[in-house]
Amino acid sequence: MTARPRLGAVEFALRDATRPLLVLGPSLGTSVSALWGEAAELLAGAVRPVEGAAADEGAPARGGVPAGFSVTGAAGATDAAGAIGAGVDAADAGAAQSEFDVIGWDLPGHGTAPTPTAAELDGLSIADLARAVLDVVERAQARRGDVGAPFWYAGVSVGGAVGQRLLLDAPDRVLGAALICTATRFGEPSGWAERADLVRRAGTPTQVEAAARRWFAPGFLDREPQVALRLLGSLQTADRFGYAAVCGAVGAHDLRGRLGSVAVPVVAVAGSTDPATPPAKLEEIADAVPGARLVVVDGAAHLAPAERPQAVADLVRDLVMGRVTA
Repeated sequence: MTARPRLGAVEFALRDATRPLLVLGPSLGTSVSALWGEAAELLAGAVRPVEGAAADEGAPARGGVPAGFSVTGAAGATDAAGAIGAGVDAADAGAAQSEFDVIGWDLPGHGTAPTPTAAELDGLSIADLARAVLDVVERAQARRGDVGAPFWYAGVSVGGAVGQRLLLDAPDRVLGAALICTATRFGEPSGWAERADLVRRAGTPTQVEAAARRWFAPGFLDREPQVALRLLGSLQTADRFGYAAVCGAVGAHDLRGRLGSVAVPVVAVAGSTDPATPPAKLEEIADAVPGARLVVVDGAAHLAPAERPQAVADLVRDLVMGRVTA
């Protein structure tokens, strides 16, 4: 890799260092706000959108930051969306208080991330993404006044793979992690290479039909069409070269037999009907990490935070509050 990948960043709630900091990671093809939006609100505390924000879920070009959230780019500049909690008057002060500050990150070419350069994508690895996540965290912590402090992490699929690397490569920075719909190894590298080649040639729309079958439990598209379409839209608008490079990183990811040194709380969360990372994959993680707990979320496939936001938010809250035990 010749250049550090630039990630997008979303501040779901960023107030001060008196609250635990929770960092959320996306799945391949999704924006973090489309995937985590409702669960993040539950974790951050519900407050009114900022004054003048659109009433509907307006979204930037790649799909997606709901009104009332703040967007920060690679240089840390804040977009006009405004931070959640801004403009809250005294009567709402109680509602603005929450257990967590919550931020999220977007993969190269996804969501709020800038269009990646060839240098950023050359040889991209999960370890590279983990180092870039630490950059996102440090920018947020500079605003909180606690740069270098440890944080909590929750990530889905490739976001969960990044969480595994953070646990191994930066053990002093991670207080604990929810590893959701993920794996220590995601199948054969050749399959990921084939997908990457197709997307480089024909774009991410080639993946939408298969993703709709893989991402959602039966009936979810009918029950929650807006949520599902927003997620599929984030896939359709993702940069094809960024998506393909992440496919290569996922194909090379293999941490089998490596997680035994993890010494912080971990909950491995599976979707009961997930065809991509079935519960057995999460059981492998729970068995590998000392003291880890396996939880299977009923009625969820591969994107559990979007399908079952309350259940996933409760699991993450239990993790942070020390209520997760093996």
